[in-house]
Amino acid sequence: MMQCIAAGHQIVALANLRPAENQVGSDELDSYMYQTVGHHAIDLYAEAMALPLYRRTIRGRSLDTRQVYTKCEGDEVEDLYELLKLVKEKEEIEGISVGAILSDYQRVRVENVCTRLNLQPLAYLWQRNQEDLLREMISCNIQAVIIKVAALGLDPDKHLGKTLDQMEPYLVELSKKYGVHVCGEGGEYETFTLDCPLFKKKIIVDSSEVIIHSADAFAPVAYLRFLELHLEDKDKESKKMKDGFYLPAFGSAQLFYPVSHICP
Repeated sequence: MMQCIAAGHQIVALANLRPAENQVGSDELDSYMYQTVGHHAIDLYAEAMALPLYRRTIRGRSLDTRQVYTKCEGDEVEDLYELLKLVKEKEEIEGISVGAILSDYQRVRVENVCTRLNLQPLAYLWQRNQEDLLREMISCNIQAVIIKVAALGLDPDKHLGKTLDQMEPYLVELSKKYGVHVCGEGGEYETFTLDCPLFKKKIIVDSSEVIIHSADAFAPVAYLRFLELHLEDKDKESKKMKDGFYLPAFGSAQLFYPVSHICP
C-alpha cells in the first residue's frame, strides 16, 4: 500500500478473507492461499486507516492445486473472487495491490481472479531481494511483530511478539545457516502490523497468549492469539514522520488485498 501511495494512487478500501467463527482451529486455517492467524484484530485496520473494510468467510478448500488454476466450485480461490466482486460493486476500483513476493501459486490465482473481474493485479514486491526488502520495510517505519513461527531456528518463547527490526539480524543469520526466507515467504513466520506511516492510529496489544499448534522438537509451530487490543492516537512527532516518509516509487493500486499475509 505504501508503494501505491508513493506512485500517486489512492487506497479506497481494505479487503480480508477470514475463517468461520465457529470453525475448530480457525486461528490457523489449513489454507494454501490465506493467512488466518491474527484475523480477530483485522477490524482495527479499518479504523486505523479510516477506510472501509470488506470481509468474507472462507468457505472453500484448496481443491485445484495445479500450476495453472481454472475456475473450480468449492475452491478457496472462489471466495477471493466473490469478495473482490463485492468490493468492485461497492467501490470504484481498478486494481488490487498484492503483497506477494515469491509464491507463483498465489500469483497465478490472484491473476486469474483479477482477469475475470477486469481488475489489474499489482504486485510491486514481486521477486524483490528479500534482505533488501526487509531492510526497506524497517527503514520506512513499518512496525510489524511476528505472530507465528514455523521453522528451524525460530523459537516460540523467544521470537513471538518480536518486531521485524529486532529480528532482522537473526533472520539474515538463519537464511545463511538453513536457507530460511528472510521475509518468511517459505511460511517460516507470519506478522501483524501494529503501525506504519499510513495508519492514523496505532494498534496496541494489551494481552495475548501463545498457542502451540505443533510441538515439533526441531521446528515447533506456534502463534500468538490476541486477547485484548486497542487503538491509540499517534503523537505529533509520528504524524510529522507520516507526512514526510520516504518511499521508493514503483507501484500503484486502488485496493489493498493481502494475499498470503493479512498483515502488509
